[in-house]
Amino acid sequence: MQEIVPGVRHWTAHRDTIGQEVGSAWIVPAGVLVDPLLPEEGLDAFRDADEPPRAIVLTTGLHRRDAPRIADALGIGILAPVEARERIGRELEFTPYGDGDEVAPGVRAVRIGALCPDEYALRADLAGGTVLLADALIEQEQGLDVPPEGLLGDDPDEVRRGLRAGLARLLEAPFRHLLPSHGTPVVDRGADALREAMARG
Repeated sequence: MQEIVPGVRHWTAHRDTIGQEVGSAWIVPAGVLVDPLLPEEGLDAFRDADEPPRAIVLTTGLHRRDAPRIADALGIGILAPVEARERIGRELEFTPYGDGDEVAPGVRAVRIGALCPDEYALRADLAGGTVLLADALIEQEQGLDVPPEGLLGDDPDEVRRGLRAGLARLLEAPFRHLLPSHGTPVVDRGADALREAMARG
């Protein structure tokens, strides 16, 4: 786990269901874990902190990961998109949030909703602005890009248009850092990296 910008800790862990390393984050001033898998340090990374997490936020119902285990161990709640109820059913208790909601102090939800209805990004007002993505962009050989065509459903062109529209909303306010769940964090030039990815997609 590393503090990649002031107030934001990031780590990667292996996700068995997809056979890849994926990213998780801890927005310390807001007290929230985002899409967490257990870090290498285990639960002690959170229990021993001066300011332990107060909630978990999922950017999509697909990112349940270790959230139930961590929430139970720390005695904290989980927030997930309101649209995730259909996907999750009653398997997981969570507080729903919607587009534009402040899910934690200084952290606002932005619905992307192109790959799937419950796909969101989070915008955190710290360190010059930090954006965390669900699955709208993934790291590929050419850099961050929309997912490959095989992951874009029956109408890839329509999904690409939806992704461009959703991602464009993130550029309505300045930000410096971009944390994709499936890729290396982009520090300081996050908005530029997003524009470049949109041009490719």
